Amino acid sequence: MRFRGKVYEMIRSGVDKGLKLHFTLVDPEKIENLKEFSNALRKVVDAGTDAILVGGSLQVYVDDVERIVKLVEEFNVPSILFPGNPMGLARNADAILFISLLNSDDPYYIVGAHVTAAPLIKRIGLEVLPTGYIVVGNANTSVSVIGKARPLPYDKPGIGVAYALAAKFLGMKFVYLEAGSGAPQPVPPYFVEKVKKAIDDTILIVGGGIRDYSKALEIVNAGADIIVTGTVVEEKIDDAIKIISAIKKK
Repeated sequence: MRFRGKVYEMIRSGVDKGLKLHFTLVDPEKIENLKEFSNALRKVVDAGTDAILVGGSLQVYVDDVERIVKLVEEFNVPSILFPGNPMGLARNADAILFISLLNSDDPYYIVGAHVTAAPLIKRIGLEVLPTGYIVVGNANTSVSVIGKARPLPYDKPGIGVAYALAAKFLGMKFVYLEAGSGAPQPVPPYFVEKVKKAIDDTILIVGGGIRDYSKALEIVNAGADIIVTGTVVEEKIDDAIKIISAIKKK
């Protein structure tokens, strides 16, 4: 809770200075060895990752999340919850991405879960980061299946612009374009560029399918303010470090 109340300010300040940021996504379900995870976490923090997102779509429980957040406390970066449902809340985190899955067919993922979670978030005192979440490109990822999302086609950036503008006009501070964990390819740069031009100073996050630094650079050059990598951190830590280093040189 060292950064609670300061996370948005830190992110906004970095973006306003023209910096490109990197978030590392950690899925508690996939962490089998805490010591190995701690070592990997140290490497990505040393490389320059700006925050640790903690959450997932399946089998994520508060005890698991709090355990990961406690490990993050050893490092000088904020912990941000990335919940798939209210079970992903943890009282020791710094902030929460308050995510509305805008292109879900189920109102639960647009606002229903939020009604359940909101009083708990207020009671815990988490800093809230309102986020319009838009799934792009693949119907077979966990977020698409669990969240009952209707992914936007890669070749229809205009639809992405419409969703992103809706998020902006609703007052959300972030727009998150998500290809999904393990997606075969990330959100295309031309899609990112169209959305960023439309939403202007609203902070744009892009994640999913980003496995190498060249793809990451294409996406930040297209206008993404924040890149999120998860699977590559779990499976190929050296590639994750290359991605972070490339972004931080921008």
